[in-house]
Amino acid sequence: MQALKGRDFLSLLDLSPAELAELLELAANMKSGKVTARCEKILGLLFSKASTRTRVSFSAAMYQLGGQVMDLNPMVTQVSRGEPLQDTARVLDRYLDVLAIRTFAQADLETYAKYAEIPVINALTDWAHPCQALADLMTIKECFGQFSGVTVSYFGDGNNVAHSLMLGCAMMGMNVRVATPPDYQPNVEVVGKAKTFAGDRSEVVVTTDAIAAAKGTHVLYTDVWASMGQEAEADSRIPVFQPYQINSELLKYADPEAIVLHCLPAHRGEEITDAVIEGDQSRVWDQAENRMHAQKALLASVLGATFEG
Repeated sequence: MQALKGRDFLSLLDLSPAELAELLELAANMKSGKVTARCEKILGLLFSKASTRTRVSFSAAMYQLGGQVMDLNPMVTQVSRGEPLQDTARVLDRYLDVLAIRTFAQADLETYAKYAEIPVINALTDWAHPCQALADLMTIKECFGQFSGVTVSYFGDGNNVAHSLMLGCAMMGMNVRVATPPDYQPNVEVVGKAKTFAGDRSEVVVTTDAIAAAKGTHVLYTDVWASMGQEAEADSRIPVFQPYQINSELLKYADPEAIVLHCLPAHRGEEITDAVIEGDQSRVWDQAENRMHAQKALLASVLGATFEG
């Protein structure tokens, strides 16, 4: 993946479908041990939002590559005291080899990328969660052996996870359905881009009908109903989103071999029931593990690591 060396990864739109497919293949080969990589570089984690999987998976991936990790909590840096983002970006560029940022506004991420020459990776913004989508796609390929003919249905809030999932599925030629309450549908521009990628190979459907989205689907996917920064709305959202819960009844409409995914953390009893997330069709823990493998491949690619195998 020398084509990605030195490049930013702010959303899946930074990759072509061919590059995305190649990156996923590399991640699978690195997970299986067919390919190894060495990269003694320094990764900075600048996280303004709480994190378990993203923080640990990025750190583990970088350490396994032979590199080092610096945890740059904004509250202990000058960012918390109002230092302009462009100033922080220029300084970090002199110290680090790659920077993963978890923040609220996509525009802030883009500012860092503009003023830092090192690769900048989107570790989550309110608009996109592309590293999660890499793990999602990797997990789907592991389960079904291919992308062609697979239908993925997302239930809940048309948020950052939904955006990246839609784009990734469409880029890989899968059918994707997004079922949300009327006032919580995904960004229309993202939907348009997904439909462009899908072309006549697959379909992209946005609906308010959860049952229609579930019928015959191969993958049922959900996320929390109130994301970070929306905690004040959490209680009021519950009755609105209740029809979109992934539960045993909804699962009956899906393909008998369907799998269930969740980006975590899960609010059990809200967007997904305990029985489903712990059930035989759940692949949530494989999905979480694949965050590390997918991000290891991404880091190795943008840093120009030495590959063997």
